[in-house]
Amino acid sequence: MRTIKRIKIDIDKCVGCRACEQACSSFHAVPGYSSNNPDRARIRVYRDEPRSMYVPVFAGNHTQAECNGRNTYTIGGKEYSECLFCRASCSSRDWFKEPDSGLPLKCDMCETDPPLATPTCVQWCPNDALTYEEVQEEGEEEEKPGEMETGLEELIRKYGLKAVIGTVARMSKGETVGREKRTI
Repeated sequence: MRTIKRIKIDIDKCVGCRACEQACSSFHAVPGYSSNNPDRARIRVYRDEPRSMYVPVFAGNHTQAECNGRNTYTIGGKEYSECLFCRASCSSRDWFKEPDSGLPLKCDMCETDPPLATPTCVQWCPNDALTYEEVQEEGEEEEKPGEMETGLEELIRKYGLKAVIGTVARMSKGETVGREKRTI
């Protein structure tokens, strides 16, 4: 048995306050809660202006290629692009990418050590549009790459292994990288 953690979204309860975005970006700031930039949030609230409908979407896996699907969904008589509901970080849009580095962001359910009882966005949602649940599912636990591996893979794809190794070597010696001196 494995435990599946998920956040359920009730768009009928979402009022577009964006407290989830603020809480997420603050939680993931380095050091934690030191800044607030919604562009770093792993959740985005999209608004359908004519209907005043808000749709929270969580960051999912990164994909290098654009999808082939350009399907539309009809909700309440209005058509929506499939991209609106898509969780992926991809080359066709800037959603769910770290603003400084361009690395993909992915919802990690605010897993820390020790773990939180519920993700930060759920805790801060004033209307219970976001709820958290854990369900047991048959199957074996699969090992997933962490944020570090995902970030390094993306850097290697973008700049090449040699350039990444060279940069890490310079940083470990305390040499200047960009505008600031960094020490590892």
